[in-house]
Amino acid sequence: MKKALFILFLFIAIAAQAQDKKATEKPQIVETACGECQFGMKGNGCDLAVRIDGKAYFVDGTTIDEHGDAHAKDGFCNAIRKASVTGKVENNRFKATSFTLVKEK
Repeated sequence: MKKALFILFLFIAIAAQAQDKKATEKPQIVETACGECQFGMKGNGCDLAVRIDGKAYFVDGTTIDEHGDAHAKDGFCNAIRKASVTGKVENNRFKATSFTLVKEK
């Protein structure tokens, strides 16, 4: 009986952890912008964020300043852009392994 309970708790723990890690090995197109200015996230300044499946996450692995002037007319603080990304959601943050802005048509 103890063994069955242990296995059940182990399974639940693994399943709960897997839900937080939405890994994307293939590039996916996401919305990206300043989390505070465009997505209404709480933070200490202008920080890069992505929106995946309707939920916004701050980004680790690249910064808002690596992609141009955030305060320009088309910058992340003034516009929501599209990006092709790979990475995973971990601890409620998006850990980017690649991040490429998609050119506007």
